[in-house]
Amino acid sequence: MSSDAAALKDADSPPDESAIERYIGHDEFDPIGTLALIMVYFLILVLMWLFMYFVEFVGNEPTVVGMV
Repeated sequence: MSSDAAALKDADSPPDESAIERYIGHDEFDPIGTLALIMVYFLILVLMWLFMYFVEFVGNEPTVVGMV
């Protein structure tokens, strides 16, 4: 029982402060991965818009759903 209590105490205790290697401040943070992800999402959005433009409007007149 005492070994279980010790294991529980270790799991619930906060991490040791000496385990922190380096603090990254606000000015030092360079979010290249976030920018790359946003650019990939934007590229996908542009490609979908181009695809819909060519499928819907090229060679056809604009249509309105429900109009006769």
